[in-house]
Amino acid sequence: MNDLQLLREMRSDVGSAPPATLARGRNKLMSKITSDSHPEATTTHAPAAVRPIFRRRVLMASAAAALLVGGIVVADVVRPSPGATAEAADILNNAAAATIQTSDPVVGPGQYLKIDTTSVYATGVLLGDDPKADRRTVEWLDKYSEHLYIPADQTAEWIWNREARIPTTFFSEDAKAEATKYQQSQAGDPIRMGELLRAPGGNFYGEQRMLFASMPLAEGVKTLPRDPQALLDTIRQLDNPDRSEAETLESIAAALQTGVIPADLRAALYKAAALIPGVTLVDREANLEGKAGTAIGIEDPDRGTRKDIIIDPATGLLIGQREVRMTAGETFPAGTATGWTSVQTSVVNSAP
Repeated sequence: MNDLQLLREMRSDVGSAPPATLARGRNKLMSKITSDSHPEATTTHAPAAVRPIFRRRVLMASAAAALLVGGIVVADVVRPSPGATAEAADILNNAAAATIQTSDPVVGPGQYLKIDTTSVYATGVLLGDDPKADRRTVEWLDKYSEHLYIPADQTAEWIWNREARIPTTFFSEDAKAEATKYQQSQAGDPIRMGELLRAPGGNFYGEQRMLFASMPLAEGVKTLPRDPQALLDTIRQLDNPDRSEAETLESIAAALQTGVIPADLRAALYKAAALIPGVTLVDREANLEGKAGTAIGIEDPDRGTRKDIIIDPATGLLIGQREVRMTAGETFPAGTATGWTSVQTSVVNSAP
């Protein structure tokens, strides 16, 4: 880490650090100054133009000592390595503690655990028939709701009421016109227009429900590690070790929003998220579908997006998740939430 990086780590909103941390920072600084004071170590491989910078660095070393020590200390305090920033880690660990104190819903005989989900997704069409010609994609946002009913005996029949996907948000008249045409063309598609499904154990479409891409849901609930680091390692292995950290957080959010994760596993998932490098506090007053919570997120440079999970800090329950564009795309301006999901869980006495 060079001096500029150390200075960039400095934050003004951090309180005093423990003496041991100050001493560690001071030792790092003195070691660095001593190393820089050997010209052969810095000039042998450096161009002549670098010399004035080196001399200024030596002359200013004493005056900047306190500042640099502060920078080193702040780096230790604010950015524990590896893992989320200190603020994000505190919020996730507090959510884990609140989760343990919040009772899981009790579903009695004849009752159902009802999971209401509202989602928004980007949808688009590629215009032009000739693949060799210039073609363009027109996109908009669809919104839809679904209601999942899980019986007390989870091996019994689940009911899934999926409503129609409705185009709701447009950034051009062109997109609105294409969305209307596309909706009309999909009138016979139940996946887009809605359907009521029933399946034992929730195995809709003949497929077993999975956690993290490759573990059956029921098995995962019972056997996944409750140790945060072991759980994070397992998630990475189940999904794909080469996936980005943003995709790992996305997988954790997907597991939380199933609505059937027990409190001890939810708490472990929050703590696992706190171990992901690059996770930061995004917004303490995030609003999703009328519900306010704390947003924790991580940027994905490859996608040009940021993935957020939004938590109720009082209960530790997941409010939802969202994906926000960090840069302007062909259709969506920077800052647009191009996908989000809000979740609410309750116990009901009947199902469709």
